Amino acid sequence: MTVTSIPNVAPGSDCRDAFQAAYQNRYTWEPGFGGYKGRCIWEQGDRRVEGRFQIGADLKAKVEGIDDAEVEKAIASQLWEVAIHRVRRSFEQVHGANTFTAGDCTDEGLEVLIGGKGEGDRYRIKGDVVTMVHRHIHGTVVTIHTGSTTDTGSGYLSRSYTSQYSDPASGEVRGASSSFEDTFVPLGEQGSWVLERRAISSKDSDGKDMLQVFEFNDLAAL
Repeated sequence: MTVTSIPNVAPGSDCRDAFQAAYQNRYTWEPGFGGYKGRCIWEQGDRRVEGRFQIGADLKAKVEGIDDAEVEKAIASQLWEVAIHRVRRSFEQVHGANTFTAGDCTDEGLEVLIGGKGEGDRYRIKGDVVTMVHRHIHGTVVTIHTGSTTDTGSGYLSRSYTSQYSDPASGEVRGASSSFEDTFVPLGEQGSWVLERRAISSKDSDGKDMLQVFEFNDLAAL
């Protein structure tokens, strides 16, 4: 992963190039990636459920061998979440209709204020890494803070991060914050990087700490 320092950018100035460098440094699968399969395990407290999964070339997840519909849905949701973020889309496809204005600079990085089509969204970048995402998605706002990353040699993957949903109008939080710890591995010696383990820490409706662990083993390319 190439990491460069961001030059002093005056608040209010254009920072498209700096943001584009960070965007393009995210790890994505090569075009034509055919998918993969393996064994999946879900754990929460004393419960442990095992099954099999497959993500096809269409990036759709199929989970089998699990009787609990909620657990099956939870595993499929995590696999989909990983796959959708590995799709390679050009900067122009995603951000061509946006403008990028520098905000303040903190220990988390340079604030990037989005105008145009993505008006109201904002990010922070540090080096060639997006360290914070604040986006409006389907009538809600999600804010993600990245604490650490995995260097694949072909871009970075977020390793530890938090996620919080909030109301777009009032800013009031919706639900508890969730903390994630991800472990990624390559398929074979030089294969595409895929999720091996994800631990999600949050609180249930009663405010009690809750930990879900998703493991993906015996991984093989299709």
